[in-house]
Amino acid sequence: RLSPYLHFGAVSASETIHRARARGGAGAEAFVRQLCWRDFHHQVLAARPAASTDDYRTRNDRWRRGKEAEADLRAWREGRTGYPVVDAAMRQLAHEGWMHNRGRLLAASFLTKTLYIDWREGARHFLDLLVDGDVANNQMNWQWMAGTGTDTRPNRVLNPVTQGKRYDPDGAYVRRWVPELAGIEGSAVHDPWKLPGRERARYDYPEPMVDLADGLARFRHARGQDEDAA
Repeated sequence: RLSPYLHFGAVSASETIHRARARGGAGAEAFVRQLCWRDFHHQVLAARPAASTDDYRTRNDRWRRGKEAEADLRAWREGRTGYPVVDAAMRQLAHEGWMHNRGRLLAASFLTKTLYIDWREGARHFLDLLVDGDVANNQMNWQWMAGTGTDTRPNRVLNPVTQGKRYDPDGAYVRRWVPELAGIEGSAVHDPWKLPGRERARYDYPEPMVDLADGLARFRHARGQDEDAA
C-alpha cells in the first residue's frame, strides 16, 4: 500500500517506477501504468483546475436529489446496499481508510450509474476517509467512472455481481468485510438473494436496494445511450 506514501511525498513516483521495473515480475508494468494514470490525473487537473468540482465533460446529468436519494446515499456510505462486494469495499474504507482500486471503481460506478447520484457526493466521502486522499487522483477517477471525465467509454456500467465473482471468486474478501454473510460458501456470497428462502432468512443482510436492470435502464434513459454492463 504505497499510495499514502506517494501522496505525502515520502517516496516519489519516479523512484517507485524505477524500483518496480528493477524488481520485475508479474504485474510490474501494470503497476507502472497505474502510476502513469496518477500523473496523468495531476496533469489534467493542473490544466483544468475547475475539474475538481465541475464536470470535465458535461453530460447534462440531472442527478437524483431529495429524500429518497439521500437515503440511498446514506446506505451506500454505510455499506448497506445489499450488494456484497460494494458493501465490503465501503466498510473497508470506513475501517481502514483504504480500499483496492477495483473496490473504488465498483463503489463509484454503483453510486453514479446504478443509483444515479452525483459523483461529487462520492468524491467528497472518499476524500473524508481515504488515507491516500489525493484531490487530482480522487476527483478525476470519480469523473472517469461517472462518465464526465476522460474515459473513452463514458457510459460503461460495472455490474457488482459479475465483477465480484470475477475478482473475488471464492468470496473471501466479502466474507471478511461483510461478516453477516460469512456462512455462505464460495461465489454464492455475491448474490445471497438467490439462496432458498429458508436459508436466505438465516442471514441478517439487506435485500438489494435497487434492481440492477432498473438502475441500468434509468441511467441509459438519462444519458440516451445503450451500453451493456460489464
